[in-house]
Amino acid sequence: MAVNVDIVYKTVLLILNKEQRGNLSPDEFNKVATQVQLEIFESYFDTVNQQLRRPDNDTEYGDRIKNVDQDISIFKEYGTATYVAPDKCFTLPTTSGASVATQNFTGNGTAISFPFTSITSSQLASSVISVTINGAITTAFTISGANIIFNTVPANNAAIVVTATPEDFYRLGTVIYKDTTEAQLVQRNELLYINTTPLVAPTTTYPIYLYENHKLYLYPQTITSDITVSYLRKPLDVIWNFTIPSGQNYYQWDPTNSVDFELSKTEQTNIILKILLYSGIVIRDPSVVQIAAQQVQQEVQRSTL
Repeated sequence: MAVNVDIVYKTVLLILNKEQRGNLSPDEFNKVATQVQLEIFESYFDTVNQQLRRPDNDTEYGDRIKNVDQDISIFKEYGTATYVAPDKCFTLPTTSGASVATQNFTGNGTAISFPFTSITSSQLASSVISVTINGAITTAFTISGANIIFNTVPANNAAIVVTATPEDFYRLGTVIYKDTTEAQLVQRNELLYINTTPLVAPTTTYPIYLYENHKLYLYPQTITSDITVSYLRKPLDVIWNFTIPSGQNYYQWDPTNSVDFELSKTEQTNIILKILLYSGIVIRDPSVVQIAAQQVQQEVQRSTL
């Protein structure tokens, strides 16, 4: 169950404004909230490492490793790697298809540049961009700022569709060949030894791989298909979207285009405390920073006991 972004933002504003400590704009909140979510998400892996060093328990709800794994589970993905023949490698399934943004244009026979109105600059920067003209995929374009610029002028009435799919690959899990065999990770210095030793040379029954620059190099190199991987995607950017009512000067929450925190609802208190910590820096109030930092530290201590 996600944490409602509107509840968090209004709670943060309530605490900040209770003593007239300043305000946090929606844009500032979105940036801080996204940073906080990533920070908490990354802390899960440190928690698992710490708990593995300690005696575990098998209680139904008190198993800390199991509980953290449940928090991580909503980010688990599974996809097919794509073979790139010239480089003899596989590219990772970098997108899970979450929160795809689209923009439609119509060619007028004269314009070569079109401004984005439905896809934001942050989405353009963090997404894989796919463009079709009359249903045919094209790569003859560039993205400059908030505009798409084609190499040639699209024909009059041409149906142009731009799709921005989040590039959300975060961490590699298991590499699997033909859905049955796990490939083993090796380092390049190990590969030199393995390939020159017939007894341990890789086969399709016992494949190995290098993982370099977000690419998979499978051995034996006769493997050119049927590679799937499990991986973690990163959390979606938090968005408290808003409209400004006609004739008014306040922000009104727009739930349609908002994005909640993807963390468990049990993290709501931790999220608010960490946002307050960063908010104190944004509004330059050291007292907010100090109080929030103390509360965050207490939460960390409780979680590691």
